[in-house]
Amino acid sequence: MKQYRLLLLFLFSFFTAVFAHSQTRTINLKLEEVIEIAKRQSPDAILARHRYRGSYWQHRTYRAEFLPGLSLSGTLPDLNRSITPYTLPDGTERFIERNIVNTLASLSVRQNVGLTGGQIFMSSELQRIDNLELDSASYRTTPVNIGFRQPLFGFNPYKWQRMIEPLRYEEAKKNYVEAMERVASRAVNLFFDLALAQINMEIAKFNHANTDTLYQIARGRYNIGTIAENQLLQMELSHLNAGTALNEAILDLELRKFQLRSFLGYNETVDLELTITPDIPDLAVNVEKAVMLAAENNPEMISFERQLIESEREVARARSQRGFQADLFAVYGLTSSAADFGDAYQDHQISQRLQVGIEIPILDWGLGRGRYRMAQSSQEVVRTQVEQSRIDFEQNVFLQIMRFNMQTDQLEIASKADTIAQLRYDVTRERFLIGRIDVLDLNDAQTQRDVARRGFVSALRNYWNLFYNVRRLTLYDFLNDEPLEEDFDELLL
Repeated sequence: MKQYRLLLLFLFSFFTAVFAHSQTRTINLKLEEVIEIAKRQSPDAILARHRYRGSYWQHRTYRAEFLPGLSLSGTLPDLNRSITPYTLPDGTERFIERNIVNTLASLSVRQNVGLTGGQIFMSSELQRIDNLELDSASYRTTPVNIGFRQPLFGFNPYKWQRMIEPLRYEEAKKNYVEAMERVASRAVNLFFDLALAQINMEIAKFNHANTDTLYQIARGRYNIGTIAENQLLQMELSHLNAGTALNEAILDLELRKFQLRSFLGYNETVDLELTITPDIPDLAVNVEKAVMLAAENNPEMISFERQLIESEREVARARSQRGFQADLFAVYGLTSSAADFGDAYQDHQISQRLQVGIEIPILDWGLGRGRYRMAQSSQEVVRTQVEQSRIDFEQNVFLQIMRFNMQTDQLEIASKADTIAQLRYDVTRERFLIGRIDVLDLNDAQTQRDVARRGFVSALRNYWNLFYNVRRLTLYDFLNDEPLEEDFDELLL
């Protein structure tokens, strides 16, 4: 029975492993395919889309504040049963019992006025009072009420919203386009992390097999006395080091696969293999044009402008709060009351109300003046920081463009170095096999070949990193000579 259980357990484990292996699919990807997938389904791209949607609805909320608002309110019903004081016609007072039901419905339209910072409104009301003690009812109607509220000599928030919110929304759109280029840059880094791990794996496998072959040849030569013992030991050490490097390359390869797979939104059933193409576009970016485009398109520039306006807004707010303030409230309408509902809409009387409230600070111990001075100081700080940030930004753009334009030459040099190092290794290996050079020269040629191969991959990484950095800074596609754009309507679906 025990052997039977062990057999079942073995068969279950075997078929589970076979099934899991059969479910794994291998995807071969190039750099442009990795970038396309990352922009479509990576967590970074998804977060960028949701951030844009939040900004879009914030902008919609701002625009809605300047559109008419219609609301319906009411009290259905308000029952009041209590004992309250009542003054008789002769002046004496007594307590009476009240038992009434108050029902109220109101329909109102409100419109904010951005030019003045006030509000215009219009309303219509119907009120009914039922006296339960007398079993009677009365109505009060207000067919129309027109009025407005207006702060005088005060802070107008709508004026500043009209200046700031469109900039904020434009900044959000630019931020999304920039975020996509950041996704591309991260995809480039993860692609070449895995690509370099694949190269290291190929190098490690080749070196391990090659050092094993050379070690066997060295043992044969040592046995016939054509090489010294130290050379044999050196070859054995090289073989052992190659085995260690192979194990490390295997672990690093799996780690880099996991990182790229996670970034692209794939699970463990997907195995990734990358194809490295050495081709690059023939592109040289004009420095002056790039700096100009960055100043026009980059969201940081919009952010700088927005920060300056926001600092001006805070100064205006502090200035309005330290001096004379007044509010004007006026209402004009028609009203009527009657015991019957139909009569309540006849013989209307004019209803008017005018209210002016003022506030004059007499003694505030310098509170208003202090707030105003602090706002002015903050404004100067923002101005200084923005000017410095602009200078730093333009300098960074200039340096990135210069580095990118030099990278084509760097890549060509790395490619030639890779070719020469491989040829040198081939020649050195052949000379070692015929006994013309010792193992130290062979190891040096092998090391230089591996370094050159990795250097070429690193040069490719640097080129594409700088390529997408230039796009991110300028939000411009220099290959097609057009601005980078997104379908923002599609993002809201």
